[in-house]
Amino acid sequence: MNNFIITIGRQLGSGGRSVGHLLAEHYGISLYDKSLINLAAEQSGISKQVFSQADEKVSRSFLRSLIPGRGMTMLGSNSPLSQDELFKVQSDVIQNITEKESCVILGRCADYILRNHPRLISIFLTADMDDRLKRLSENDNIPLEKALPVLEQGDKKRASYYNYYTGGAWGVASTYHLSLNTSRLGIEGTTQFLIRYIDARRAQWEEKE
Repeated sequence: MNNFIITIGRQLGSGGRSVGHLLAEHYGISLYDKSLINLAAEQSGISKQVFSQADEKVSRSFLRSLIPGRGMTMLGSNSPLSQDELFKVQSDVIQNITEKESCVILGRCADYILRNHPRLISIFLTADMDDRLKRLSENDNIPLEKALPVLEQGDKKRASYYNYYTGGAWGVASTYHLSLNTSRLGIEGTTQFLIRYIDARRAQWEEKE
């Protein structure tokens, strides 16, 4: 298997999507983010809206369901699958993609789903709070003074989703191969740093063949 996979976990406002796009462009490979929702919907026949509602977040009713047992909450009357089953469908889509091509995948527990992939590079990106708030405000057209609660809620949803499905700890450095603060080098500088790291890892894999 010569395909290599770059997974990027990221705090909201860290610039992870921008870095992901630059890496995908540099290596001439695809980036998968929201597009995974479309693929999962196509392959399962389940409405795209159902996957969007469950995307990288665990609902309050779902969290309440953890008390009596795992994965028993339905997303709604329009969904024939539990949230655990939707996660399984998306996981299968991710596995299928990486069997066919090299790619960059943003979030969605891809580092955990692909943890046994022989050519996986898992990255987590953070940034200083001021930079995160500014980026979120500019990208999502949110007044800067209102960006903090949006940022905190977004991170909370991602952490709950990741921790539940992986049993790991979202954002903890030891969970990933490499963790970086994009504020130190900027988006372009971070990308160039990652390219050097990825190229070094790829060279190691080739030496072992």
